[in-house]
Amino acid sequence: MPVTVHSRFAIGPTDFELDGQPHRILAGALHYFRVHPDLWADRIRKARLMGLNAIETYVAWNAHEAHRGEWRADGGLDLGRFLDLVAAEGMHAIVRPGPYICAEWDNGGLPAWLFRDPEVGVRRSEPHYVAAVSEYLSRVYEIVAPRQLDVGGPVILVQIENEYGAYGADKAYLAELVRVTRDAGITVPLTTIDQPTPQMLADGSLPGLHLTGSFGSRVPERLETLREFQPTGPLMCMEFWCGWFDDWGSHHHVTDAAASAAELDALLAAGGSVNVYMFHGGTNFGLTNGANDKGRYAPITTSYDYDAPLDESGYPTEKFWAFREVISRYADVPDEVPVPRPTAPELVAPLAVGQALLEVAARLGDETRHDTMPTFDELGHDRGIALFATRLSRGGPGVLTVGEEVRDRAWVLLDGVPVGVMSRDAHERSVVLPETRGELVILVEDQGRVDYGARLGEHKGLIGGVALDGDDVTDWCVRLVDLDRVPELASHGRSVGFAAGPTLARGEFQLDEPADLFLDTLHWGKGLVWINGFLLGRYWRRGPQRTLVVPGPVTRAGRNELVLLEFEAIADPVIRLLPAPELGHTEI
Repeated sequence: MPVTVHSRFAIGPTDFELDGQPHRILAGALHYFRVHPDLWADRIRKARLMGLNAIETYVAWNAHEAHRGEWRADGGLDLGRFLDLVAAEGMHAIVRPGPYICAEWDNGGLPAWLFRDPEVGVRRSEPHYVAAVSEYLSRVYEIVAPRQLDVGGPVILVQIENEYGAYGADKAYLAELVRVTRDAGITVPLTTIDQPTPQMLADGSLPGLHLTGSFGSRVPERLETLREFQPTGPLMCMEFWCGWFDDWGSHHHVTDAAASAAELDALLAAGGSVNVYMFHGGTNFGLTNGANDKGRYAPITTSYDYDAPLDESGYPTEKFWAFREVISRYADVPDEVPVPRPTAPELVAPLAVGQALLEVAARLGDETRHDTMPTFDELGHDRGIALFATRLSRGGPGVLTVGEEVRDRAWVLLDGVPVGVMSRDAHERSVVLPETRGELVILVEDQGRVDYGARLGEHKGLIGGVALDGDDVTDWCVRLVDLDRVPELASHGRSVGFAAGPTLARGEFQLDEPADLFLDTLHWGKGLVWINGFLLGRYWRRGPQRTLVVPGPVTRAGRNELVLLEFEAIADPVIRLLPAPELGHTEI
C-alpha cells in the first residue's frame, strides 16, 4: 500500500505533528548498504510487522563516492529505490546523511581520499572539507528532496551531522550544513542527535534544530536531561540501543530481551518517539567494517547482527516479539507475523588449496618502485592489502622495525617463507629475521579505518617507514592488490592440503535452489572469502564470529563457487555449511 500523501510534518509544542495532529514516530534502523538490495523489501516489511511506522537509514559517503568525482547510486547503493520501497510499504523514512555517520563503518563513512591533503580539516569549518561535504550533500539531497512527505514521498526528518557534541563544537560548521541542506530543497524538520549529557547537547546543537538522544537504558534520567536542555517539542530517542556490535578477539554482545523491552516501554510510556538501533543490522560486506581505537585497536567483525530484533539473516529474534508486544500497547500492530528462520542447507565439500599469493602477485596489480616506504594513502590505496618487497644482502639475523605504527596487520616473509607477524591490536612493530639476506616481502592488511574519535582520517600502511637494526630499509617494490582479480586467479592448479602463508583456495558446492547459507570459517585462519564472485568479507579464527551469512540472492541452483584468500594457514581444507548462524561466545 503506498504511503498516504500528507502536506505537512512539523515539530509541535509537545509532539511531532502530521497534518496538525499529534504523531508518534516508531522507527527502526535499517542500513540499505548493509543488506543485499534484493532483500530490502523483505526487511522493510518485517519492520512494519513489528509495529513500526518508519525506517531510518544513514547514508555512507565513502560507499557512494569511493573515488573522488565518481558518484554511484545504483544497485546496492540505490538510495532512491530504497526510499521508494519504504513508501510502498506505507511507512515513513528518516535520512541521516552525516557526512560523518560512525555506524561502526569504515572511517565513519568519510572517504579516505578526502584526507590525502593534509590541509583538509575533519568535521569542522575548514574550506576544503566544507567544499567536499557540500558537494556530497547536494548529491544526496537530489535523491531525498523529491521524496519528502510534502511532495508525496516518505521522508519526514533529515539529520544534521551525527553525535557532533561528542566530537566538536564548531557552530559555524553546523550552520553551513543547515544552509546547504535548506538550499538543496530540504523542507522537512531537521534534527541533531547526541548522548543526553549537558555538554554534548550544548556542543552538538544549533537553534532551529530539534535535539534527539542516543541511549538504551536509564530512560527516565535520559529524557529528563533532554527535556531540561530542550523544554518544548517532542521527546525522541533517535538511537535506542537494543544491542551492540562485535569486534574481532572480543565476544558476541547480547542484551536481555525482556530488559530491553522494559526500557522501550518506559520510553513510550513517557510519550517519547523512538528509532530502534538497530532493527536489522545486516552485514559489513567486503572490506567496509570500521574499527575503534581507544588505546587498543579493535576492528569490527563482518557480522553487524547487533543482537537486533531481526537477526543478520533477516528473521525475528526473541527481541522482535518482545518489542512487538510493547508497541502493541501504544499503537496498532498488524495481525500478520513473519515466519521463523528455516533450517539452512548443511553440507561439506572439498576445498583445493592452490597457488601462493606471491606466485600470482604479478597478475593482481601493477608494481611501482619507491626509495622509501610509502603509506597506502600516498599510493592512493583506500582499502585492502598491499605487498611491499625489497632485497636484503647483509646476512645474519636482525630485527626489522616499523618506525611509528603498523596499520593494521603485517605478515613478514623471507624468500616466500613466513617469519613473523606484526599486529596493531597487540601494539607490535618489530619482528626478528633469522636471516637478513634474500627477498623480503611484507603483506599489509588494512583491517578497517577507525570510525570514532580523534583518529578519524588517519592513514594506513607501515607508518614511519621500516628499519633493519636501526638502518632505514630502502628501494621498495610496491604492488597494490586488486581484490576483484582474485576469484579469476584461484584454480585447482594443485592441492597441497595444508599450506602456510598467503594462499589462494577454491571449491564448489551444489544447491537445489538459491538459499541463505551459513558458511563455517572455524577451521580456516584469517582471510577473505568470495561466493560466486561476491566478496562476503573477512573471516578470522580469533572469533567470536564463526559463520558468515551468505545472502540467498548471491547463491544459485546447481554449482556455486567459493574462493578464499587465506593469509595464514588452513587447518582443514573443506567447505562447511551449517544449518544456523554461530556468532560466538557471549562472555569473556
